Amino acid sequence: MSVENVLKTIQENNIEWVDFRFVDLSGRAHHISLPSTEVDAETFVNGVAFDGSSIPGFRGIEESDMVMMPDPASTFIDPFTQHPTINIMCDIFTPDGERYERDPRSIAVKAEEYLQKTGIGTRANFAPESEFFIFDDVRYESGTNSASFFVDSEEAGWNTNRKEEGGNLGFKVRVKGGYVPVAPVDTQQDIRSEMSRLLEEAGMRVERHHHEVATAGQAEINFRFDTLTKTADNLLAYKYIVHNTARQYGKTATFMPKPLFGDNGSGMHVHQSIFDGDTPLFYEKGGYANLSEMALHYIGGILHHAPALIALTNPSTNSFKRLVPGYEAPVNLVYSKGNRSAAVRIPVAAVTPKGCRIEFRTPDSTANPYLAFAAMLMAGLDGIKRKINPSELGYGPVDKNIYELPEDDKANIRSVPASLEEALDALAADCDFLTEGGVFTKDFIDNYIKFKRNEAKSVAIRVHPHEYSLYYDC
Repeated sequence: MSVENVLKTIQENNIEWVDFRFVDLSGRAHHISLPSTEVDAETFVNGVAFDGSSIPGFRGIEESDMVMMPDPASTFIDPFTQHPTINIMCDIFTPDGERYERDPRSIAVKAEEYLQKTGIGTRANFAPESEFFIFDDVRYESGTNSASFFVDSEEAGWNTNRKEEGGNLGFKVRVKGGYVPVAPVDTQQDIRSEMSRLLEEAGMRVERHHHEVATAGQAEINFRFDTLTKTADNLLAYKYIVHNTARQYGKTATFMPKPLFGDNGSGMHVHQSIFDGDTPLFYEKGGYANLSEMALHYIGGILHHAPALIALTNPSTNSFKRLVPGYEAPVNLVYSKGNRSAAVRIPVAAVTPKGCRIEFRTPDSTANPYLAFAAMLMAGLDGIKRKINPSELGYGPVDKNIYELPEDDKANIRSVPASLEEALDALAADCDFLTEGGVFTKDFIDNYIKFKRNEAKSVAIRVHPHEYSLYYDC
């Protein structure tokens, strides 16, 4: 959408407010709303001022003036506001007109520009499968003398004996038994359909939705791939629509990777490919899974840099509660065709040359999508430039269920880091591939590591409720 079309949309839809949004280091959106009467073509040239010192991980108070520069292509009409509103994502600039090097969206834009400068291709397509839970109740606290969490869902397997108004009607979802059942086991068809309708109204092409494996309302909605930055914009809008639709239904949605103990967590499997114009560069008939040599080198880059990548694709302490064997978690740093126990899967069912792609299954939705997608692209491009052959480095292919391999065979397979701190250590040691072409800066990486170490420490120093079970009677 052009600036002219945005202004036309405002007029034709009687829009009262224009909501300008940007994203912080953690991937959370922030916004400032202007009356539509205050928005004209000059707004897209001069931007919207805000205080960067109030955003964690951004600037100090002595240099707090910053500017949001709106991208008209990201515009969509907000389906939740009482007063007609349009939402527009922005890049962050300094007052002197320079891109702010700590702005995640600007990093994504620079990654796309870098791809074109390399001459390898003209665009990178991304498609995340962002899973989530829909709960009926959530309560949590973390204080000096108490710590707890509680979630509940009407369809949860633990509620088979719960007293309910009108009687308990059964048909609960068993633990690990939630993959695509029909009603009445699946109670959330309508809410997912409503989410999907609103996603399509916001400009996304929804491909499917379904119940996921876990009990207690785990769901997935897939939307069509797009270019890197546009897909990250879409994912921000996706999470906004999922959260607020759930709220309208009197429920709550979370993209937290592991909100439940003993059942599957929520991942964000990321499909990706590179094109030169309309020509797919990852396809070669007769190759392994019909992959080109370029695609294999891209996989080599992803797997070689995976420990560092995971600091950006799985950037929460909770991420590593999901990344454990036994819960369909892709902890094994190998590639394989059609094998969901590998970190990199090559889809092979109903795949056309233009649909040929690789799927990195390790990420989750605590990732800032602008940073995660940019980092994956940079790792893959490094693999292409250095011709990293994943097979020569011991990264597969492994076309067996890795979870059921003999222990001696498993011992030869490298695994993901075991904690956020380990992943941050890996990022500190292996970040040169990210700084190629000035896409990420060393300042950004150092600041990001410091920011995330503080998060990890805040969890590590707190008393965990399970420690009372283990140690109170010592």
